[in-house]
Amino acid sequence: MSEHNLYPEIDKELATEMASLSKGNIDVWRNFSRTVFKAGELSEKTKQLIAIAVSQVTQCPYCIRSHTAQALKKGATGEEIMEAIWVAAEMKAGAAYAHSALAVDEIQKRQKAQ
Repeated sequence: MSEHNLYPEIDKELATEMASLSKGNIDVWRNFSRTVFKAGELSEKTKQLIAIAVSQVTQCPYCIRSHTAQALKKGATGEEIMEAIWVAAEMKAGAAYAHSALAVDEIQKRQKAQ
């Protein structure tokens, strides 16, 4: 890993090493991934747009790059990708606001107890 890069590039050598440290699991995961992203009720492009949105919320830089590239290959436009990202941003912000009910509930409980 370069001292200037926060995340190492996953090249063939690193991917092979990662796989060797989890014998058996990687094949199951790869098969699962291939199966999930096959066209079904949703198109492959739609599934990649969903993956972009989720990867923004989970903040996985590898997933963001990979699924953006895959979405483009499946015909997604830059505008569609950004729209998916904005949906993710709204959901993340909405979740933060919705969870404020927990804090307000706790405030109210403490105030009643006093």
